[in-house]
Amino acid sequence: MGMTTKDVHVRDLRYFVAVAEELHFTRAAERLHVSQPALSKQIRALERQMGTELFRRDRHGVALTDSGTALLPHAREVLDAWREAAAAVDAVRQARRHALVVGMSTSPVRGGLLPAVRSRFTAAHPQVALRLRQVTWQDPTAGLADGSADVAFVWLPLPAQDRYAWTVVAEEPLRVALPDTHPLAGRSGVDFADLLDEPFLALPESTGPLRDFWLALDARGGSPPRIGAEIASTEETYEALTAGLGVCLVAAGNVPLLGMGGVTTLPVRGLPPGRYALAWRREDAGRPLVRSYAQACRQATRRP
Repeated sequence: MGMTTKDVHVRDLRYFVAVAEELHFTRAAERLHVSQPALSKQIRALERQMGTELFRRDRHGVALTDSGTALLPHAREVLDAWREAAAAVDAVRQARRHALVVGMSTSPVRGGLLPAVRSRFTAAHPQVALRLRQVTWQDPTAGLADGSADVAFVWLPLPAQDRYAWTVVAEEPLRVALPDTHPLAGRSGVDFADLLDEPFLALPESTGPLRDFWLALDARGGSPPRIGAEIASTEETYEALTAGLGVCLVAAGNVPLLGMGGVTTLPVRGLPPGRYALAWRREDAGRPLVRSYAQACRQATRRP
């Protein structure tokens, strides 16, 4: 077969269907809002490409050839499928304009932060749906990296940090969580130096720099931490602590998440605070809903 149809455009099929339905070039051209010579030229190009005449033109008018008759139902199918495809893309675009997905790995309980941000954002955008999406600790970007969240509450530092921008929501002193039975549990506070030999609970490897932060790698003077267990959720953390598998650092605002008996938390001296932030992808910085949610977040936390 010498037919090369690989470059037939949707537009060519639309032109063909219009002529096939009107059986009149001038009427078809009016319906398509193109000039009649341009339409004739395009149909001739399509016929050349398909290697066959699609229309017979004589003084009685225009009629479909057998080839044209064979093509017509398929051309209509392609146009219908294309309309459906375009509508599906449009629906996603509309939904994106009318919904904002907020990712998080642990609920930001912090003094009613979420409701405070929601009420400010909704006052500015009453028609926009806010969707909260819980993400596992395996993904420290809480859905930003794979595009499943538009904005996300995260702990800094993030992997591939230059891809993101953020506004810090809270800076919180770090505490150490230990089982009640631990020899240090009765103290009023500890120096990080007192914890160097303790086995630590570690975030999954996939969290990269965030795992290093919660193991306080920078404060260890180059000696590697002992890993007692890996943790990927609040429940796993609580179970590992009460089983005596290790200790872990926790931000002051997350202490209530471990408040189920058998666990003590103490202030730790000698470590920088944890930084909790609302983050977004840099390429989305211009999106009005992203900007607006970040602004609502700044107002709710009264940070400049």
